[in-house]
Amino acid sequence: MHISAERIAQIEARRDEVQASMTRADLPPDEFVRLSKEYAEIEPVARAAHEVRRLRQELLALEQMAGGEGAEVDPAMRELAQEEMQHIKAQLPAAERALALQLLPRDSADARPAMLEIRAGTGGDEAALFAGDLFRMYQRYADSQGWKMEMMSANAAEVGGFKEVVASITGIGVFAKLKFESGVHRVQRVPVTESGGRIHTSAATVAVLPEPEEVDVQIADGDLKIDIYRASGAGGQHVNTTDSAVRITHLPSGLVVTQQDERSQHKNKAKAMQVLRARLYELERDRAQSEQAGARKAMVGSGDRSERIRTYNFPQGRVTDHRINLTLHRLPEILEGPGLSEVIDALVAEDEAARLAQLDGVG
Repeated sequence: MHISAERIAQIEARRDEVQASMTRADLPPDEFVRLSKEYAEIEPVARAAHEVRRLRQELLALEQMAGGEGAEVDPAMRELAQEEMQHIKAQLPAAERALALQLLPRDSADARPAMLEIRAGTGGDEAALFAGDLFRMYQRYADSQGWKMEMMSANAAEVGGFKEVVASITGIGVFAKLKFESGVHRVQRVPVTESGGRIHTSAATVAVLPEPEEVDVQIADGDLKIDIYRASGAGGQHVNTTDSAVRITHLPSGLVVTQQDERSQHKNKAKAMQVLRARLYELERDRAQSEQAGARKAMVGSGDRSERIRTYNFPQGRVTDHRINLTLHRLPEILEGPGLSEVIDALVAEDEAARLAQLDGVG
């Protein structure tokens, strides 16, 4: 994707204009906040634009130094200029790509925290155990990124693992990195209970939803039906003695969220509302993106939770992401968490390449 000199000049001029406006003595506070936000967004773009302009100018100067036809240039200077030109020509494509990436439309949810939901699928007990493995993988990956992960609710399976588990992950760039994890994850391994050594295939569904601010999702009290009931299952003496479990039904959408992990009815309601807001926000995002000709659908994955996206094969020690045909024979490291970075980085790079190709096609 070639960015014209005029476009680069416009970017740098706008950055300078915003910077100058921020120094005005009579600037109202709300205008200063708006300009500060714009400056924070445009400054890295302008920095990348400046680097492209600098390299292009250096290349032009070196070409002149190397001399055109009929020009008398010292042979040693010509050779030096030609060597430096090769160096600049090697740097320029990376700088132009970096600028093009800065100019790509941003997903407004990329900077958001995320709600992670994992549900055991086909495979019975083995699927629940695998859901537990996935949850620990994301937990360790979150730790490696310096993020904070808080369990919202969990429905543990008797054999271990989870039938369903929901967690909130906060930190820098959480949704941007995790958004391609939504879909069906499949595991192939020999279950502990299998005496014949046969490989079983099980699955778990992962959903990653951006968490909105309260102001992003307006929920009217009249749209909610809230039921309070007695918690059931493991959990200590308060179980079956305290009406602390909460079920919230959002009447317009039909979404139902239950929460019973906390002893406090108030805490359960707050967590249930947090999950509900995330699911309503995702519904609205899906609607908006489908109206925009499926921008997300054209990228790495459709975001469809029924799409099989990855296989974890224990006998061969490999992980395969089917969307980008990536196979890594490092299953233990990936399940340990930090090794997942290689898969996620490849997905992000593929998404960026696809979006750059789309822009090239438009241009």
